[in-house]
Amino acid sequence: MKNILIVVDMQNDFIDGALGTREAIAIVPKVEEKIREFEGEVFFTRDTHEACYLETQEGKNLPVPHCIRETEGWQIRRELDVLRKTEPVDKETFGSRKLAEKLAALNEKEEVGSITLVGLCTDICVISNALLIKAYLPEVPISVDAACCAGVTPERHENALKAMEMCQIKIIR
Repeated sequence: MKNILIVVDMQNDFIDGALGTREAIAIVPKVEEKIREFEGEVFFTRDTHEACYLETQEGKNLPVPHCIRETEGWQIRRELDVLRKTEPVDKETFGSRKLAEKLAALNEKEEVGSITLVGLCTDICVISNALLIKAYLPEVPISVDAACCAGVTPERHENALKAMEMCQIKIIR
């Protein structure tokens, strides 16, 4: 059985860039340690928008340009990126069907023992991907490491953790 770690959107714009927070900065060393110590395969996602971001549905609701392809803000945080062994899964929206399909295909070849998610933002992309993966792989144990995630605010982080727990996603505290 193979264990999987998903590192969600640990990009400069979400850490200390356009949408950065103190909480996001604080989890970087914890995420780095998690990746280094993880026994299994590690995948990264990368929020990816084009220059026309403000014209999109998301851009109209969150009018802060971020993670624009090929910009410094789009890049995965350097100390984490050096640990990456596979191409990141670029995603243009909160949850990635491509990632969920990749995990489902992997599970068909070799049974996946567990999937753990870490990253940003707990209340947007982490929860979206956790629930999407749960829909594709309902029998695979899925967990989220709360100490390696940060939300838009601490309150929204906690709300997202509670919502995921209600959907049978284990929260590691």
